[in-house]
Amino acid sequence: MKIFVVGDGGWGTANALLLNGYGHEVWLWGAFPDYTQEMRERKENFKFLKGVALPDSLRLTNDRQQAADADIVVLAPPSKFFASVLEGFRGVVGANQLVVSLTKGLCEKTNRRMTELAEEILGVKDVVALAGPTHAEEVSRGIPTAIVAACVDLDKARKVQAAWSGPAFRVYTSQDPAGVEIGGCVKNVLAIAVGCSDGMGFGDNTRAALITRGLAEMRRFVLAYGGKPETLNGLAGVGDLIVTCTSRHSRNHSVGERLGKGEHISDILASMQMVAEGVWNSKVVHELAQKLGVDMPISEMVYEACYGSFDVKSALGKMMTRELKSE
Repeated sequence: MKIFVVGDGGWGTANALLLNGYGHEVWLWGAFPDYTQEMRERKENFKFLKGVALPDSLRLTNDRQQAADADIVVLAPPSKFFASVLEGFRGVVGANQLVVSLTKGLCEKTNRRMTELAEEILGVKDVVALAGPTHAEEVSRGIPTAIVAACVDLDKARKVQAAWSGPAFRVYTSQDPAGVEIGGCVKNVLAIAVGCSDGMGFGDNTRAALITRGLAEMRRFVLAYGGKPETLNGLAGVGDLIVTCTSRHSRNHSVGERLGKGEHISDILASMQMVAEGVWNSKVVHELAQKLGVDMPISEMVYEACYGSFDVKSALGKMMTRELKSE
């Protein structure tokens, strides 16, 4: 098949490499021609996937029209720029193409899920959400990985399952894209909280409590949003939450750790080349939680740390002295 990947960040590149390795004709699109040319010359995505060689068979491009006749169009821009990038593909991607979203997060302006945005902007139906505990650094090196393809149209989810599955990459299917996408969004916010705890020098007990109670927040949020809480028992919930909260590859955990050590969020973000989705998404989760009437104290702490004047060092006392309740 011809597969066109929109977005040459780490995760878009890792998926392009995976699919290219299966023998598909894979095109990796980037927004910046100068950087695309540097990648072509170095044979490496040196900013976002350092140390992983790009084979000659992987086609690097800035030509949007190459998406027009692709069998599968894969969307991987960061959530903050997702809508603006897709606007450039309006009228290029057709309704008969299989469209897959890799982006985890919600739209800052509309609070909508990425698959919903893609369907509206591109004029396609039933975009597949592909999410789970998947670090680009590991997938690009063939580390065994499992993920879930979610779509209300189960046939489309199965097509993605067939296209992506291989010796080191196992895909499950789901018909709950809302649960999968909300899980993929909130876990990034919670990873910042766990990072804060680690940065302040707290231990395993605190980390386990934050992950467990964070999962409870995710369940309440998904239920209020209209997804299925049981979806969070799987890869896009518990699986993704664990890996993002504990991995050395997690940018969101790294942001939280630096917050916990006393750095200001503006200084942290200014020093990063790669995106930490949890910072942006903490604002969306905060707004939606208030709108839906969902109690999310851990996520609220992250929002205040990123957008307010909240001192993370006072978070423990505030959270530990909340009204006592049943689990």
